[in-house]
Amino acid sequence: QVQLVESGGGLVQAGGSLRLSCAASGRTFSNVAMGWFRQAPGKEREFVAAISWSGGITYYADSVKGRFTISRTNAKNTVYLQMNSLKPEDTAVYYCAADKHPYGSRQDHTYDYWGQGTQVTVFS
Repeated sequence: QVQLVESGGGLVQAGGSLRLSCAASGRTFSNVAMGWFRQAPGKEREFVAAISWSGGITYYADSVKGRFTISRTNAKNTVYLQMNSLKPEDTAVYYCAADKHPYGSRQDHTYDYWGQGTQVTVFS
C-alpha cells in the first residue's frame, strides 16, 4: 500500500503563491514518478505537472507552464508544487499521485495511487 498526504492548500488572492506538499509512504518513493492533478467543480480532473523518479524530467500543462514548478526530495519522500502568479481559474482540488513507472506521464491512468486532495481557492 502507498499513502499520499497532500498539504499546503488554502485561500489566496490572485497573483499570490502557494506551495503544495505531498508526503509519500509505503513504496520506494525514489523509484517512481510523481504527478499533480487538479479538479475544479463541474470539470474533469486534469493534469498539472509530473516529475520523473530522479527529478531530471518534468512535464507541465500549458496552462501552468512558467508559473508552477514541481520538485521532489527523495530523502524526505516528498514532492512539491510551487504555484506562483495564481489565477482564479487555478481554483480546484489538487491531488498528488504516484506513477507505476519511473519517468512520468500526463495521463492519469498511469498513476495507481492518489492522495485525498487539498483545496486551492484563488480569489480576485
